[in-house]
Amino acid sequence: MPMVIGVAAGLVLAAIIVLVGLFKLMWRVAEPNEALVISGSKHRTEGLGEGMGFRIVTGRGTLVLPGVQAVRKLSLDLNETELSVDCVTQQGIPLRVRGVVIFKVGDDFVSIANAARRFLDQQKMMSDRVHNVFAGHLRSIVGGLTVEDMIRDREKLTGQTRAACGTEMEKLGLIVDSLQIHEIEDPTGYIKNLAMPHAAAVQRDARIAQAEANLRATEAEQAAFARMSEATRDSEILQAGYQAERDKAAASSRQAGPLADAAARQEVVVQETRVAELEAHRREQQLQADVRKPADAQAYEKRTLAEAERDARISAAQAKAKETELAAAAEATRVKAAAAAEAQATEARGLAAAKATRATGEAEAAATQARGLAQAESAKAQGLAEAEAIKARAAALAENQEAVVAQQLAENWPQIVEAGASAFGNVEHMVLLNGAEGMSEMFAKALTMGGTGLGLARQLLASMNQNGDAPNGHSPAAPSPRSKPIPITEEANGVRN
Repeated sequence: MPMVIGVAAGLVLAAIIVLVGLFKLMWRVAEPNEALVISGSKHRTEGLGEGMGFRIVTGRGTLVLPGVQAVRKLSLDLNETELSVDCVTQQGIPLRVRGVVIFKVGDDFVSIANAARRFLDQQKMMSDRVHNVFAGHLRSIVGGLTVEDMIRDREKLTGQTRAACGTEMEKLGLIVDSLQIHEIEDPTGYIKNLAMPHAAAVQRDARIAQAEANLRATEAEQAAFARMSEATRDSEILQAGYQAERDKAAASSRQAGPLADAAARQEVVVQETRVAELEAHRREQQLQADVRKPADAQAYEKRTLAEAERDARISAAQAKAKETELAAAAEATRVKAAAAAEAQATEARGLAAAKATRATGEAEAAATQARGLAQAESAKAQGLAEAEAIKARAAALAENQEAVVAQQLAENWPQIVEAGASAFGNVEHMVLLNGAEGMSEMFAKALTMGGTGLGLARQLLASMNQNGDAPNGHSPAAPSPRSKPIPITEEANGVRN
């Protein structure tokens, strides 16, 4: 019986041990930083789609059937990846952006499921995948920014990069805890050149501040030196004053004996001088009583008489001057009145003469204007008449030239005869033969020599027309320059002088 109990207890103990071993073999506990992904049986997890085919356990334990279900762990720890991306900005400037991305698998079942399906067997490749995702989006974002935007607002670059990568990271089941841009490398030196004006301005301000500080320090030093010099001067002046007082006291002490002797002698001299002055005063009083008083009396008498005579002459001269002044004033008044009257008379005569001259000038101007107008009208009328006469003669000459010439010849017959007679102007004695017939022949030849017939008349008419004389005028016609007088010989035509 005890033996059976012992065997039974051993069996129970063995069974317990086996059960404990089996329990330990089947029981899996998920650590806080991991998730258990159990596959091999159909499971439905809340929040996941149908047909997921695996179960996710986080932060607790679960039973797993060995050989039937497979259990794998997905780390929920933080991971990081270094970013080193070559980018080109909107300005075409190449840059290299360096940063770090800290990420992890999401805590929710959807994120764990997405990460498990993508990285369960490739968890070491997770950083490379994240780097590729961020590198592509970072290049795209930097291409739309300028260097200045990236430098001045890195938070903007970080925010845009996280927002652009958020959807893809969610699909991967990852979340970004932190994204930091550490450095922006500029191989072309653009950023350095961009900072040079500011650095120069800071350096300039620093130099100006240093110069101002040096100036203030120098001014303070100079002021301190001036105060030191002033204090030294005051000290030397005081010392000189004290020394002078000491020297003066010493000199006074040295001169005390001689001064006392001199004072004693001075007192003796003063007393002697006073005695001499008293003696001189006594003598002066005696002289005044004996000599000066009588002399002053005589001088006073003479001076009084001279002053009286002088006052009399002055009074007489003043009276005469007053009389002369009154006479001159009266004469000046009379001359002034006469001059004023003469000036008024001259002014009146001048005004009258000016008015007369102006009236005469106006009358002469009016008369001259009237004469000019009359002469102009007369000349105009005469010109019109002559033009009408010339026009009439031209018309008559055009219609009947011979008749007009004959008329003009008849009207100017005296001038023609005078022109013919001018040929005998130099003959002193003339003898006519054959009586009246000889006279007629001689006269006809004279007319021929002086310009006869129709030709003479035409020349006469042309000359008168050129000179502007009327055909019926009384002025003698001048001989034509072409009709020169023919000299008469002594025997011509029986004429002898």
